[in-house]
Amino acid sequence: MDEQDDRWIAATASALLTAESELMPIDALTLRRPRLSLETAYRVQGAAMARRISGGARVVGHKAGVTSRAMQEQMGVDESDSGVLLDTMVLPTGSTMARSVLMQPRVEAEIAFRLGCDLAGDSVSVDEARAGVEKVFLALEVIDTRFTSWRITVADSIADNASCARVVTGPMVPLGVDLDLAAELLVVSVDGTAVATGEGRAVLGDPLRALTWLAGRLHRAGGGLRAGQLVLAGAVHASLPLEARSTVRASSPHLPPVELRVR
Repeated sequence: MDEQDDRWIAATASALLTAESELMPIDALTLRRPRLSLETAYRVQGAAMARRISGGARVVGHKAGVTSRAMQEQMGVDESDSGVLLDTMVLPTGSTMARSVLMQPRVEAEIAFRLGCDLAGDSVSVDEARAGVEKVFLALEVIDTRFTSWRITVADSIADNASCARVVTGPMVPLGVDLDLAAELLVVSVDGTAVATGEGRAVLGDPLRALTWLAGRLHRAGGGLRAGQLVLAGAVHASLPLEARSTVRASSPHLPPVELRVR
């Protein structure tokens, strides 16, 4: 990476942060850099997150994105990505959020975790991931793009922190030994009408595999998942437009429901 690339990464991170704060989207990065590598995209993400952390935000976890076939088909990509969760993004269930603070928001229901111990290394097993989970919960992730449209590549999404905007956390419960997360059926309703469903197995065959994938990706980047962090496994269905004056709710047979009101 030469000095010119370093300057481009810093300038691009700044442009994405400005786009978000001023609600003025920018062109997708790959329109000008069609060969933008995932490594460089993650460096843009890291530079933007470093700026936000220096401004007072705190890292509270990570998200795995486009982990289901439905999301990969919707986004036109064939691989997963990851982003960073900051404390400024997280809302408790029942919260009200203004639609006007985002640009092109969409919402997705996910199975999520709070870790009880570190998960690090390039070969974390599903059993190790399960043992590392302290609590499991349903989450609503509000995604948004700081680009002019959702016609983006996985590299664009990565640079834009995997399109993460907000995370609504449901009540957290212990991960019981008999709970089969792959078979857990999530139902998403908007204003009381069911609009989407998906099983946990939609996420890499088992949402716990999102932990193993993410631990490996972070390990290769010199990091890992840490005790106490929140981790989103990824949507079990294609994302839905998030409209003003609506209430979105996700429920499943064995996990408490999560709800977001939008004004």
